[in-house]
Amino acid sequence: MKYRNPVIPGFFPDPSICRAEGKYYLVCSSFQFFPGVPLFESSDLINWKQIGHVLTRASQLPLAEANSVGGIYAPTIRYHEGKFYMVTTNVSKGGNFYVWTDDIHGEWSDPVYVRQDGIDPSLYFENGKAYFMSNGTDDNGVHGVVQCEIDIATGKKLSPAVCIWQGAGGRFLESPHMYKINGYYYLMAAEGGTEYGHMIVYARSKELFGKFENYPENPVLTNRNLGGYLLQGCGHGDLVQDVSGNWWMVHLAFRQIHEWVMHHITGREVNLVPVTFHENGWFTAGINGTTRLEMETDRIPDSVIQSPLPEKRFETTTVGIDWCWLKNPHPEYYDLHKEYFRIRSSGVWLNCDDKENHAPSFLGIRQQEMHLQIECTVTVQGDEDKFREEAGITLYMTPDQHYEIALRRLAFGCELFKRLHIGDIVQESNHVHIHGNTARLCIKAEPLCYTFSAEAENQHYELGTAQTKFLSTEVAGNFTGVMIGLYAQGTVSERFSEFRDFLCKVTESLKTGT
Repeated sequence: MKYRNPVIPGFFPDPSICRAEGKYYLVCSSFQFFPGVPLFESSDLINWKQIGHVLTRASQLPLAEANSVGGIYAPTIRYHEGKFYMVTTNVSKGGNFYVWTDDIHGEWSDPVYVRQDGIDPSLYFENGKAYFMSNGTDDNGVHGVVQCEIDIATGKKLSPAVCIWQGAGGRFLESPHMYKINGYYYLMAAEGGTEYGHMIVYARSKELFGKFENYPENPVLTNRNLGGYLLQGCGHGDLVQDVSGNWWMVHLAFRQIHEWVMHHITGREVNLVPVTFHENGWFTAGINGTTRLEMETDRIPDSVIQSPLPEKRFETTTVGIDWCWLKNPHPEYYDLHKEYFRIRSSGVWLNCDDKENHAPSFLGIRQQEMHLQIECTVTVQGDEDKFREEAGITLYMTPDQHYEIALRRLAFGCELFKRLHIGDIVQESNHVHIHGNTARLCIKAEPLCYTFSAEAENQHYELGTAQTKFLSTEVAGNFTGVMIGLYAQGTVSERFSEFRDFLCKVTESLKTGT
């Protein structure tokens, strides 16, 4: 059968995977968004359903000090003796920790902290023992992939942390994972930085703590030499064996907005490639060590059909699964229903990036494709004696990179407008005065530009365009992707603005390439 990459599109970076009782489970990074660590389930590795988040309580996920490059970094999920474990790093508060559950569809434990530095932690279980690893510094001050035995009940270190591998020679060694396959310990990691030079490398040893021998053909997977190819940045992978005994790798990559325009806006996404072990014990991955937008395999039956992205409406999405907040939410600013949202201003603006848990009134979903139609009917409220309240749709990347189409209260009526916030440059334009306080706001997304328009009082208004590349990771310098947000901002308001009839749908069939 043929399948398309990414298998999970949009801002779902740093994938980790495990198999349990015939199904596959996958987690991703979430950074400053709440809830944290998206959790997916699949029965065929191709079609994935998000079943929730791992970190759903403030006690698990304190984000008060998280800025736009803070919060939750790369997680690892493992299944051992009937329990699921997810280990990750909150780089803004607490460091490395893990949580566990014996019900993948239920709640997870409070954090168990491991007093070992580094990021991108992983767990490995063997002979009744648990081992923790990260890319950090060992107890002797040596930097690299470090490993120690821990008490899985308490997180306490039971052995010194030892550096067991310093990589294959590339910069920014990260995302280490350990596997034991056919008598070898395989240690897989990423190098090159999570950008255009990203790559996956590995080494093997007969002993858990090494010495590890580098794969002679490292990197085992990279698209760094595929100039002019839309899919780039392949790295940060994890291995899984399917129910038929075949091996696969999930990894992150991103899609450029154009083959010759090196910007990406939908974030780092989940991709899938087959892995083949050879007689000499080494394995290869992908198509000649690369990942393609279209993959063909005989390991999955032709009866498996890859489902397209569905339309997203309020009625078909769920708050806390599809819809996420910036940082820990304050419930008093939200009145959420299945058919509509009501949001009032917290007094914090979208350009706020402080460390005091000040968060704008915002709920967002990920931009998962580049050809989209986004619409919502917005009624702006605000207090009668306080004007300048606004509500609308934001295309949000960071506090310094976001676009809005919105309604703002005036002394008499309201105005429609478009705002572009790009670094230190903020431009408002296309102001249109209307007598009422309701409009249908529309954004047409294409790879190179967004087009803004509105319908109000039986009139259609064109509000201009904006280039997508200024919301790209290359400009923003962060690790997420564009979020399509509904927001209210201004002075603290007691009155809720209302959002109805939300729609986000793909407008062009996905194109693939070889």
